[in-house]
Amino acid sequence: MSSPLLATVSIENADLVAMVDALVTRHGATRGALLPILQDLLAERGEISTLAMQLVADRLGASPAEVQGVVTFYSFLGEAARGRHVIRLCRTLSCMMAGTRDVAAAFEAELGIPFGATTPDGVFTLEWTNCIGMCCAPPALLADAEAFSSVSPAQVGEVIGALRASGVQE
Repeated sequence: MSSPLLATVSIENADLVAMVDALVTRHGATRGALLPILQDLLAERGEISTLAMQLVADRLGASPAEVQGVVTFYSFLGEAARGRHVIRLCRTLSCMMAGTRDVAAAFEAELGIPFGATTPDGVFTLEWTNCIGMCCAPPALLADAEAFSSVSPAQVGEVIGALRASGVQE
């Protein structure tokens, strides 16, 4: 299965082709490997481009629409580029009642961006998410893969500082 889009793959995209091929080798060339491939692609590149979706579809023998459907269905994937650090704040009822809006305002003030945006330097992205399974200790958030519970606006600087110090190059 090949697409006219793949004919546009150039030297500039050789690294993307190599990465997709390496991920397919690591996870397997089956449709069951689609989600792990997309997760790793997003983690390594910060986005899942149209070309990347086409390459994955081609390598797995899937339709481009199937791959795009998975990318757009799961909130932790998506087509938009993200920063190196993604902060996902829960917006379920229990978190809202416990002060999520105040925590969100503190993040927006600290980073100078609204939720749904990425800092101009590409380091931080703020995203809303639905339940992360911590309704017993709201408000809750995920900072990259680390969960935080009972977060207050006063802790926002600490969360951002921990991400900056985490060893990920900025």
